[in-house]
Amino acid sequence: MNLLEVQDLTKHYPIRAGLLQREVGRVRAVDGVSFHIAKGETLALVGESGCGKTTVSRCVLRALSPTSGAIRFATSESQFVDLATLSKRQIRPLRRHIQMIFQDPYASLNPRMRVGEILAEPLLVHGHAAPEKRVAALLDMVGLNPAWAGRFPHEFSGGQRQRISIARALALDPALIVADEPVSALDVNVQAQVLNLMLELRARLGLAFLFIAHDLAVVRAFCDRVAVMYLGRFVEEAPAADLFASPAHPYTVALLSAVPEPGQRRIVLGGEPPSSLRLPQGCAFRARCPVARPICAEPPPLVEIAPGRRVLCHAPGSLQR
Repeated sequence: MNLLEVQDLTKHYPIRAGLLQREVGRVRAVDGVSFHIAKGETLALVGESGCGKTTVSRCVLRALSPTSGAIRFATSESQFVDLATLSKRQIRPLRRHIQMIFQDPYASLNPRMRVGEILAEPLLVHGHAAPEKRVAALLDMVGLNPAWAGRFPHEFSGGQRQRISIARALALDPALIVADEPVSALDVNVQAQVLNLMLELRARLGLAFLFIAHDLAVVRAFCDRVAVMYLGRFVEEAPAADLFASPAHPYTVALLSAVPEPGQRRIVLGGEPPSSLRLPQGCAFRARCPVARPICAEPPPLVEIAPGRRVLCHAPGSLQR
């Protein structure tokens, strides 16, 4: 069963100029994205900086209001609610079901609060009268000593702080966790420890993840499915094993060629990505695509090349590694 269903999600930012601040254009940060996440499943969003990954996650969390589209979240086995249509007051009781792990373990924890207070805060907001036992259980769950609840964040290492962030995200027993590059600020050996913890918690608690990352090795180890974004759109979506074995979109092929592997040919893309304020006609990638064709001046179709595999391209599979 799907836990989250996102349909035709768009987020545009108006550009205003002049004395009357009239709208002169729009930045298309996210432009018609659709996907789903099943219970216990992990979907990764990958792509270069500025492609819209974080904007998608913030719309799912309703930290941003989408311009259009539906964000349907399962509140029970048979009932969905469209988060995109809810007011701040209406969405507040649902926030306990969708939590976030932030990228920076140093900036995401309040330095003036003790760890026990940080973990107790969401519990108190949602009506838990005596959160002490739950705080101790959360610290133990992420591999930290419950006796450390009285310490401040600066007394912990980066990896330990990220474990605290994970514990805070788990405090209200969420069904879906949005993880925005949760290990990118950590050393490699600490990354492995935190990822192993997240894998263990996912298996034990049946959690679903929307996982944002730029490290493809991390994505390969942690995620069930991968969606590749370019200029606000999904250009390819596939099971992780299939995508890494045989990428179909030219951009995905170029992206994976940047992963250092012995004997692998690296594909260097020329030029710069177009501005999301003025997207070109047809395929947005065609100016940089090594196998662009005249037909690429037309909008590309979203082709399902296999069950669970979608590619936004006129000629999927035309660029080989």
